Amino acid sequence: MNTTLSHARQNFIQGMSRISHFWGFPRAMGAIFGAIYLSPEALSLDELVEQAAVSKGAISTNVRQLERLGMVHKHIRIGDRKDYYTAETDFWKIIKGILREREKNEFNAALRTVDESLALSQSENSTPEEAELAAFYKTRLEAMQRFFHNLDNLVATVMALDELRQTTIQRLFSNTSDQ
Repeated sequence: MNTTLSHARQNFIQGMSRISHFWGFPRAMGAIFGAIYLSPEALSLDELVEQAAVSKGAISTNVRQLERLGMVHKHIRIGDRKDYYTAETDFWKIIKGILREREKNEFNAALRTVDESLALSQSENSTPEEAELAAFYKTRLEAMQRFFHNLDNLVATVMALDELRQTTIQRLFSNTSDQ
């Protein structure tokens, strides 16, 4: 590979590592996805160690997470004991997988924390200062609670729109094949 293409590849892998970290995923996960995404061929774990500059243990752990999110797909070659990976290129599927996984874990925990904090702040307050602070907490926590519920509704809407899009496309093609 020429120097310019090699530099472009490394730059992309580093960028995916930063983006991954920004969104709360391990940097290694972003680097691995970047290496797989820019590979015209399926990559083995050994090839990923070299290309993503990450340990084999980190590769193995993060590839499983990428599979769970639907960002990469495992391929098996007959007669070869290694697993090979390709990247998902449908970004709507990737977003859907990330939203589903994130909403399921972190989002529910965050919402529970806000709900619990709101309930705790409503307990009896012994002084006027505590009552004033409790009212302030209530205002802030209710605003956060509304935000989380709206965000949850937004994620559900995005998921529903994607399912509607898929159903509409399927109906469209099934109707044209009947003609």
